[in-house]
Amino acid sequence: MDYLVNKESSFWSYLSQGQRDLLEEGLYLMNDVIKDQAYQFKDYSFLVFPFAKSYEGFLKQIFRDKKLISRLDYISDHLRLGKLMSPNLIGKLGPDSLYVKIENGYSRDLADKIWNVWKNGRNQIFHYFPHNIKAISFNESKGICLDILRTMEEVYNKLNKTIKINQPTIEEKNLAMLKNKLSSF
Repeated sequence: MDYLVNKESSFWSYLSQGQRDLLEEGLYLMNDVIKDQAYQFKDYSFLVFPFAKSYEGFLKQIFRDKKLISRLDYISDHLRLGKLMSPNLIGKLGPDSLYVKIENGYSRDLADKIWNVWKNGRNQIFHYFPHNIKAISFNESKGICLDILRTMEEVYNKLNKTIKINQPTIEEKNLAMLKNKLSSF
């Protein structure tokens, strides 16, 4: 684990004990149980599960802390984070869309990254579709787990920078100054 994340970092300290345990257990499975490949599984999706579960807990925690969801949403058994983050449901969710909140408050790239890692590391891995049983290789599972971990770190770092909601861009400021100058003539 030490080579993937700095346990002395503020990111690691921010994670709950349960989230850290899931990450460490996932790495133990990957590095100490499966690495010798003594048995060839048809599908290594099970290696992604602890990382995906930690990702969900982390997102709920940081979204609560940044007031993107309420404390009641955070503790609810009924909150469906994936639905709130989906760019496909923006019209239906309106102001409750986490995708829009992240896009407006931080960046579209970050909103896309959070959603894509959710979709690729959770939805497409753990849902069963009879017409498309998505089986992944050991190396694919390692790549997905690393994507989840790196996205968690990136989200932590970016959401802990100053939020830009309701702050005009330089272009908006320049346009406003120009309008003021023109209106004084």
